[in-house]
Amino acid sequence: MDDLADGRADGPARPRHSAFEDAQGLLAGTLLVTLGLAFLQHLGLVTGQVAGLALLVALWTGIPFGPVFFALNLPFYWLAVRRMGWAFTLKTFVAVGLVTLLSLLRPQYLSFATLDPLVGAVLAGLVQGAGLLAIFRHRASLGGVGVVAVYLQDRTGFRAGWTQLLVDLVVFSLALLTLPLPAVAFSLAGAVVLNLVIAINHRRDRYVAM
Repeated sequence: MDDLADGRADGPARPRHSAFEDAQGLLAGTLLVTLGLAFLQHLGLVTGQVAGLALLVALWTGIPFGPVFFALNLPFYWLAVRRMGWAFTLKTFVAVGLVTLLSLLRPQYLSFATLDPLVGAVLAGLVQGAGLLAIFRHRASLGGVGVVAVYLQDRTGFRAGWTQLLVDLVVFSLALLTLPLPAVAFSLAGAVVLNLVIAINHRRDRYVAM
């Protein structure tokens, strides 16, 4: 769920978001991502990328998801500065910090009595995908593997998508060692929905305000 928003500008200059627009976009996006993570945590499911690894570490150690997610993202900021610049990196840091804080606060305000695993996984993928779209469209990301993937593509030519896929394979392989097979299957369904939302809707040729 940490795919990189491409901040490079191609073609004619595009209108920029104001600081207020960026703030509301990042807040709305991180709230939606946190809601999706709440579905997954309630059901004992995971997702891909760094967020999925953080959910697994939280399951293994009992440490809350938020601090684990924040800590796992720290090594990627240096690459983000080199690859995407300070503005992108600072907004990404804010987005990761908001997800961390909201995940810590969420249990006090939101819980679930009944949630079907397949329905919860699909809803998690949908709301996380919508949240990531909001974050991407304000030139930020949720850090993580996407930064490394684009950096490796620039340096070696190895496709960014393949790097992210390999990381997801590792995360879900670890999930197989940790969770029951049905839980991994539901997690995978949610991850597929999330990636479809991003693949279909994250189109810079259809969105002109960056």
